[in-house]
Order: sequence, then C-alpha cells, then structure tokens
Amino acid sequence: MTHYQPYLTCIALVAISVSYLLGFTPAVVGVVFVGMSLVAYYHYRRDKAAAVRGEWRVPESRLHFVSLCCGWPGALIAQYRFRHKTKKVSFRVLFWMTVVANVIGFSWLHLPKGNLMLKNGAFEIENFTLSHSKSEALTSTVFFLTNFRER
Repeated sequence: MTHYQPYLTCIALVAISVSYLLGFTPAVVGVVFVGMSLVAYYHYRRDKAAAVRGEWRVPESRLHFVSLCCGWPGALIAQYRFRHKTKKVSFRVLFWMTVVANVIGFSWLHLPKGNLMLKNGAFEIENFTLSHSKSEALTSTVFFLTNFRER
C-alpha cells in the first residue's frame, strides 16, 4: 500500500493556507475544506465499521458527494487510516475525478474571473448578514470568514 495520502493532504492544506495568506481566498474557503474533510472522515469511519460488522453501508454516492464538496483531503486520510475504499477501481476512479474537479475549481479561484466572482459572493454574504442579523457576534464572524487579506 502506498503512503502518499498524508503528504497529498498536507500539500493541499498548505496550498489553501498560502492562498489565504496571499489574499486570493477568504478564510471561509479553508473552513469549508476542513469542515467537509471532517464530515468525509466520519463517513468513511462509519462505513468501515459497518463493513466489518456486516451492517448497512454508507452509499458510495454519499462518499463521492462529500469528496466533491471539498471533503477529499479528509477522505484521503480516512482511506489511509482505515485501509478502506482502496481496492475497488471504479470507486477510486470516481474519487480521483472529485479531487481533480476540486483542484481545478480551487485553481480557477486564483484567476481574475474566478477571484472576482469569489469576492462578489463574499460581498453579497456580508450584505445579507448586515441586513438580516442583529447579532454583532454573527456579523463579526461572517466578516472574518469572508474578508480577503490585502495583497
């Protein structure tokens, strides 16, 4: 078994962090990747436990959906840690397609058009929060998560 998964996950997390530090993406991008990675890890752990006990399994479509929604780093770690979902070729091909889609999408955020769309989306979220929330804590949190660092 190869042991590239932890290294690839670390590279991804470093790339996301550097992107934030350089002002290309707001903190919410990193939060989404970490949060969805935790969700993916949980589902893989649950699926492995169900497989060992012979119980109902987590649908592969759910594992792929969570990976596609930025959870692939957590899925890689879970595959490595639990030695789960590493043999079935059709699953692996579709999983790696979700990784490639994420890398392409993340890279697109660094191009002028993608970065502009991300900034406009963050601005809309901030405006929505300001107009619909009376909570200063919520407003501050949203501004922190959607704020871009100066380049």
